Amino acid sequence: MSNSHIITELPGPKSRAMIARDAAVISPSYPRDYPFVMSHGRGTEVWDVDGNRFLDFMAGIAVCSTGHCHPTVVQAVKDAADQFLHISSDYWHEQMVSLGERLARLAPFGEPAMSFICQSGTEAVEAAIKLARYVTGRPRFIGFLGGFHGRTMGSLSFTSSKYTQQKGFFATMPGVTHVPYPNPYRPLFAGADEGRAVLDYIRMLFERNVPPSEVAGILVEPIQGEGGYVVPPDGFLAGLREICDEHGILLIFDEVQSGVGRTGKMFASEHWGVRPDIMTLAKGMGSGLPIGAMVAKKSLMSKWQRGAHGNTYGGNPVTCAAANATIQLVESGMMDMARITGEHFMSRLADMARDYPCIGEVRGRGLMIGMELIETDGSRRSARKLCDDLVTRAYHNGLLLLSCGASTVRFMPPLNVSPAQVDEAVGLLRISLDEALAGA
Repeated sequence: MSNSHIITELPGPKSRAMIARDAAVISPSYPRDYPFVMSHGRGTEVWDVDGNRFLDFMAGIAVCSTGHCHPTVVQAVKDAADQFLHISSDYWHEQMVSLGERLARLAPFGEPAMSFICQSGTEAVEAAIKLARYVTGRPRFIGFLGGFHGRTMGSLSFTSSKYTQQKGFFATMPGVTHVPYPNPYRPLFAGADEGRAVLDYIRMLFERNVPPSEVAGILVEPIQGEGGYVVPPDGFLAGLREICDEHGILLIFDEVQSGVGRTGKMFASEHWGVRPDIMTLAKGMGSGLPIGAMVAKKSLMSKWQRGAHGNTYGGNPVTCAAANATIQLVESGMMDMARITGEHFMSRLADMARDYPCIGEVRGRGLMIGMELIETDGSRRSARKLCDDLVTRAYHNGLLLLSCGASTVRFMPPLNVSPAQVDEAVGLLRISLDEALAGA
């Protein structure tokens, strides 16, 4: 099988020219994996500036939830832009209020909710940290190894999926204690229940090292993203809820990558029926426009006094219009499509795993799927080089992917990806893995 949609060498001449221009003027800090230079996209398909067509199974890091340029979202953006491009968050307008109403209706708290609208996931996390400290009067937090919560100094203090993210920026915000995230495939603790072991570890910390009366919040991803698309064991999130209730600690769910239909439910926490106190959203909420939200129980958010927190661009009318259109599309069918197509995708990857001993585990929910690659010497060691080679070779074969964790390929296509496109992607994935193994 060859991909007839790749019509030039990669990268092509126009791509190489663009990359050379970029190198002269753009920060080298961006972690670019392969030389893809985008021209345009529709749905799950994207084209580079040389006319090569690719399947996009990374969707701008799980951002383009409704696909590239969904006509409903594009029209909503155009309509909003025709009205006005900006009014600061000191004032009121329909799109911002409507978005707040949608989020309040959907919030999984079991009680009224309020939202702080911002531009990104890291800002949403910063807002959550500030609210938790403000309403509890406590200085400390619990975070998780492998977690990713952003790159500004407060959120960076929780981020621990790669040491390079904190390297050179110490000291970050003090008061964050990291504990292991339960990974049944790579257990750190003895025993059959890694979730229970982590909960016991937190309780031990509270007895010996971290006074629970000083802990404002526990910040956790219901499904860990950058750390490897790790799905926690049943009972773990409920156990965190119990610990928080016992000690008056706020439970904060980071749903920046897993929320807004990505896992086949509106929020990943709903797979376990656990209710947080605060939740952060971004990425897929705006179908590509920069927007985030910190959503909290009204009983907490209402304690913020005038001027306690704010921003200039929060509630921008154009980005709120995109979010309103996106959420409506997700609710009206795309969330169910993510669940159904995700089951098909998981089945195809499970078939593939039977043919390739280097595939250690396939895991996920909906269209948030990870495929962990391992060495085949019986050690179950992470196959880092193989993972990197596979992602690069997939690009050359017309499939855009990203990795996470030590050696996990992650799949996060638009929620409306078709089963036929999944099948095409799996075919390209097999070719790419064969090539990566042959070159190992």
